[in-house]
Formats: sequence, C-alpha cells, structure tokens
Amino acid sequence: MNFFVITADDFGLSHEVNEAIVRAHKDGILTAASLMVSGAGAQEALAIARKMPSLRVGLHLVLIEGRPTLRPQQIPDLVGPDGHLRKDMVRVAFDLARQPDMRRQLKREIAAQFAAFARTGLPLDHVNAHKHFHMHPIVAAQVINIGHQFGMRALRVPREPGHVMAPGCTLLAAQARRAGLVVPDAVLGLRYTGRMTRERVLTALEKAPPGLVEVYTHPAISDRFEGCAKGYRYRDELAALTDVDVVRTLRATHRSIGGYADAQRLPLSAANIRLA
Repeated sequence: MNFFVITADDFGLSHEVNEAIVRAHKDGILTAASLMVSGAGAQEALAIARKMPSLRVGLHLVLIEGRPTLRPQQIPDLVGPDGHLRKDMVRVAFDLARQPDMRRQLKREIAAQFAAFARTGLPLDHVNAHKHFHMHPIVAAQVINIGHQFGMRALRVPREPGHVMAPGCTLLAAQARRAGLVVPDAVLGLRYTGRMTRERVLTALEKAPPGLVEVYTHPAISDRFEGCAKGYRYRDELAALTDVDVVRTLRATHRSIGGYADAQRLPLSAANIRLA
C-alpha cells in the first residue's frame, strides 16, 4: 500500500484556520483535519465538517497551551492562573511522572475531550496531540486506554526519517502496536512545522517513503489571529496545499489519498505491519 493522508492540525482553533481548511480541501490536496474540540472556533469547525463529509476528521488532543474541556477547578494542576492549560511542557512532563493526582486529572481531561468529540457524531478518523505531547509515555498510555473506549483506531506516531524525534517514537509505536492501532510508516512536516511551503510540500510528496505516509500542515488565511503560533507561515502553507503544481505532483504519485479510515480499508504494507 502507498497511501497519503494530508492533514491540517488545529481545526477549530479559529475562523482563520477553519476557512483555510475549507479552501485546502475543496481546491487543494487536504484530505483530513484534526479537531480541537474546545477551540474558539470549534462550533464553526463542526458545522464545516458536517457539510464536507469527504473531509476526514480526527481528534487533536490539547493538553498543553490551549483551552481545557473541563473546568479549571477540575484540573488545577494542568492549568495556569489564566485557566488555560499550562505552557511549560517540560515541567508538566516531569510533574506527571511524580504526581499521581495530576495523572488522574490528565485522565479526566483526555476522557472529556474524547467524549466531546463523540458527541459531535462525526466518525473518529484518527487521534494526535497538540505539540505531539502524546509521545510522553504516561500520556500515550492514557490516550490509548481511553481512546479504545471511544473507538480510536489510528494514532499519529510522529516519526519523520532523519528527524531528531524519530528514535523517541519507538516506545509510542510499541504501545500503539500492542493496542492494535494503525499508525503511519512516516509523518512528514516535523522538520518544517509551521513552514511547509510549496517547495517543501512538493519535496515531501516526491520523496515520501513507501507505505502509509501522513503529511501534516497548519494552514490559515492569515498569519496573525487569536491563538496563532509565533513564526508560523500559515498563509504560505495554505498556498502550498492549493498550488497547481502540488496538486499535479500528488496525482503523479499514483498514491491513494484520504484519511486513516480509508487507509484501513486497504492492505497494510509490510512496514506498517511492523509498526502498527
């Protein structure tokens, strides 16, 4: 199997992101989006998804730097004074290892986000986490255990060939394998997160390894909006996803495209069998 999943993260973060996802799916190569269920634009994103059933939608778990789904009082160790999820990711990672009550709070927040997605009625195409925080072994274990209860079948393992994070994905891949989840053979876009320009998307499509490959992006119609990440070239990413040469190049690869659910209907490659 040679299959592309072309994903936009942060669906539901803002109108600017939502509108870009509409354009990239209708006029470009985007096949999937990862929903922030408690994002400021989540309701608009949900309306969009219901009108575009060909767009595969997954859950983008936000456990760092964003709005929680539970009330701050229910997860005091996960939030800062402003009631938003903490931004000190390294410290949070260490605190989770030391504080059992914090792990219980994390479990409740993860379950709340899965439940919120389930209430949308949308099929759950895949799961990943903001800032790839599900690479933390404790977080991964909770995501997999809770996700199983909500029908999760695919999990992003952010392993890009040659990227510094690739070796660290071994444990996550093993956890996912034991749970019977589908994971990609490779994820492209890590090296240039927020800067997936036309040239970089073209390179990803042309040089992608065999198997189930996810290319993940962050398109928006503006580079400045509430919740935007500093330095991200959102408009350039939207332009890349809708570029005529990019569309032509994707067609020339003769790979199947869609969401993880579509890929699951095809035979798994030998590489994916080893991972998933």
